[in-house]
Amino acid sequence: MNIMLRCSLSSAKILVSSAFFPIVSYVILKNNPLRFVEVGYLCYFCIKEFFIQQSIIWKMLESHYYKDLVEAGCDEAGRGCLAGSVYAAAVILPPGYQNEALNDSKQLTDKKRKALRTQIEQDAVAWAVGVVTPEEIDKINILNASILAMHRALDQLKVCPEAVIVDGNRFKPYRDLPHATIVKGDGKYMAIAAASILAKTYRDDYMDALAEEYPQYDWKSNKGYPTKKHRAAIREYGVTPYHRMSYNLLGSDELSLEFKD
Repeated sequence: MNIMLRCSLSSAKILVSSAFFPIVSYVILKNNPLRFVEVGYLCYFCIKEFFIQQSIIWKMLESHYYKDLVEAGCDEAGRGCLAGSVYAAAVILPPGYQNEALNDSKQLTDKKRKALRTQIEQDAVAWAVGVVTPEEIDKINILNASILAMHRALDQLKVCPEAVIVDGNRFKPYRDLPHATIVKGDGKYMAIAAASILAKTYRDDYMDALAEEYPQYDWKSNKGYPTKKHRAAIREYGVTPYHRMSYNLLGSDELSLEFKD
């Protein structure tokens, strides 16, 4: 669907609903003044449609943070995982872009995320994904690794941004660009929400591939996060080259870990 058409769709529905009711009501009552039931049902339909469309617009994320600047939204995925790389994405969306389906990736189903990833990649002015490995995470810590992954994503953008907006409250300046950290930004700004979806889906694909190599850790399901089943598998089978050795892999237990090739 054309971007401008999609942007105005909700507003058009409201206008149609608003204009539709008085016109049709007039025609019905003119032909038969006693048909108040039909008019009542019509009134209910139009009011319901009006509030549905209004709620969509009220929930729509902001299209930009900086005025008159080409801004890239950034977010990461996999920060709290016991295994696997941390991923981050950077996305530049067209000016005034709107998409009522965009939201924080954690609020969406897997099917919806995958559909939105395709749409984001088609609509975006530029997008890229950055990766930092478990070995790097252990050397520089997960906070620095998350920021490094964002910088790597920004480095790969085919269009140079003029500003950066980031989900969360920590970031290191990228080159000399102005930046803003926004707590829960993936639920507030389109570009950050788009970045959260790309980072999440690309990392999920990566963990699904690792799960084929190490099925006992249930990475297909937990994506490397510290579930009971994941930690039980670490106790039974030891760690893999993909585990983050600087993390508390066993939780509160103080057991030695065997390394598995």
